[in-house]
Amino acid sequence: MLDLQHTRSLICDPVKPAMRILSLILVLLVPLASTALADTVRVAAQKTGTFAWELDVIRAHQLDKKRGLTIETTELASPEAGKIALRGGAADIVVSDWLWVSRERSLGAKLVFYPYSSALGAVMVPASSSMRTLADLRGKKLAVAGGPIDKSWLLLQAASKQNGLDLKAETNVVYGAPALLAEKTALGEMDATLNYWNICAGLEARGFRRLADVAELISKLGVSGRAAMIGYVLDEAWARAKADEVARFLAAAREAKEILATSDAEWERIAPLTGVRDRQALTVYRDRYREGIVRRPIADEEADARVLYRILRTQGGAALVGPAAELAAGTFLAAPAGE
Repeated sequence: MLDLQHTRSLICDPVKPAMRILSLILVLLVPLASTALADTVRVAAQKTGTFAWELDVIRAHQLDKKRGLTIETTELASPEAGKIALRGGAADIVVSDWLWVSRERSLGAKLVFYPYSSALGAVMVPASSSMRTLADLRGKKLAVAGGPIDKSWLLLQAASKQNGLDLKAETNVVYGAPALLAEKTALGEMDATLNYWNICAGLEARGFRRLADVAELISKLGVSGRAAMIGYVLDEAWARAKADEVARFLAAAREAKEILATSDAEWERIAPLTGVRDRQALTVYRDRYREGIVRRPIADEEADARVLYRILRTQGGAALVGPAAELAAGTFLAAPAGE
């Protein structure tokens, strides 16, 4: 039956249907407008790296969206690919070390560094090993991840020499890929391994113990605290032009780290990204990651970087640090206002 009253209402007030349609259009367009208005930051990160964990937390909690950012992520196969992406203009932010930034600056490329993590590797031995100090490594097979000019290896040598131990001369050193050397040590083919922090965490979960922690050893080299070797790396001109976006990105990253620092449940959520298979291993990864969260002022980080640079230059030479005798001026990005 025709509703005459409703029909008269539509005829007499044609604005109502139009307003409903307009309201619907606005509801549909608001998310699109928000996306269009958001500033885009392009990051490149290893799929299996800790930066990828942080980015996942940012996305899951929309820490970028609440700051008006859209973070576009390119997955990488290696750290070297990140350097190429940044230098080639395919990424705005990657994770690398201040040593590379300083070297690039001394060669004319203006990059800047902002601290990300102070997590460093360690010398790991099986639980059954009789070794208790680095001096016990004399005459033993030491597997060193990376190569002869790996930063942790050079710093370990410098710290050991202060105690009269020349690790390079007094041990049988084998260089190689991190995961391969960890497995060879687990199989008993090597007596100990100096490896990256995440590989060390995996070994720790398998019952290995730390013979020496690189982060603790470098405290003997004149630094004032746990120095962050790894950080966000940006093109200096882009960072200046996009200072506000950079500040918002760093704020989102800082909030993500706080979530990972305080929420065990968040670690359960990102467990598949870490690649670990059991709760014990995840706990080790979680605790070691938390130890590496940077909380010191930028000025302190930069001062310690200058000390470590001189040591690395002495140990590794120009092949490692480039032509500059000192850490290149401007290597560290100034802290955003209010931090």
